[in-house]
Amino acid sequence: MTENLLPPCPECAGAYTYEMGALLVCPECGHEWPLAPGESDGAVAERVIKDSVGNVLADGDTVTVVKGLKVKGSASGIKAGTKVRNIRLVEGVDGHDIDCRIEGFGAMQLKSSVVRKV
Repeated sequence: MTENLLPPCPECAGAYTYEMGALLVCPECGHEWPLAPGESDGAVAERVIKDSVGNVLADGDTVTVVKGLKVKGSASGIKAGTKVRNIRLVEGVDGHDIDCRIEGFGAMQLKSSVVRKV
């Protein structure tokens, strides 16, 4: 049998606590309390997205494209130095973690490795 790594019940000190969603439950007295941050192995850590030079990005930031990018279906790509305002951080596909609107191109997704925070 595995050892219970969860804390004992704060009401009755019962050792048989278990997780139920975001709560811990004591089967002995029925007490429920919230799971403290960092207490669970399955806790989701906050995602930190950094630009090409290591600055932390946030929603609403303005960034500059650091190298020329080819765009499918467009004769001209995005030039280095293009400013992109009001970015949104997303869970993108294939490493594309920035959702934005670029003047002249419209809505698109970029990789954080090709931008620098302004």
